[in-house]
Amino acid sequence: MKSSLRSKYRSLRKALTSENIESQSLEIANNLLKLPVWEYEFYHLFLTISEKKEIHTEPLLHILQGKDKNIVLSKSDFETRELQNFLLTDTTLIKKNKWDIPEPVDGIEVPASKIDVVFVPLLAFDKSGHRVGYGKGFYDIFLANCRKDVIKIGLSLFEAEDEIPGILSSDVALDYCVSPHHIYKFKK
Repeated sequence: MKSSLRSKYRSLRKALTSENIESQSLEIANNLLKLPVWEYEFYHLFLTISEKKEIHTEPLLHILQGKDKNIVLSKSDFETRELQNFLLTDTTLIKKNKWDIPEPVDGIEVPASKIDVVFVPLLAFDKSGHRVGYGKGFYDIFLANCRKDVIKIGLSLFEAEDEIPGILSSDVALDYCVSPHHIYKFKK
């Protein structure tokens, strides 16, 4: 079940040192450069929740900035479970919300329909491109509102599970998932 996978991967993350996370995050960023996804304009990126020992997305942020891409960050609405998306600019103010999620305070809103590539946070994923997140459904709702051709890329500190049981019809599968040691491409 998804809940047991959440527990397993939360425990595995807790065992990681900040040095592990930093070096593996750099390996993931280097692997991302091998994907054929760099000709687009709008890239949605999540910012690291360090308290949850998530992958560091700062190296990826620097790649996107170096390639002069439009970077989109989101703000979570815990009542509607929707993400409000804002363009990252030089004046964007980032603050942590009460769940320690770094978010833009406000800014230039970007509709989901404009986004070309989404980097997706996750706890676990399987060899079919299904993922397990924190269980609130924010990204499934968000991805369902994106264009059908949006490219969904999971970022994982760990390798794929064979299969995630209990996949729902509302669960949106990934196109790719990148770990420190592999690039997984999923069939459409």
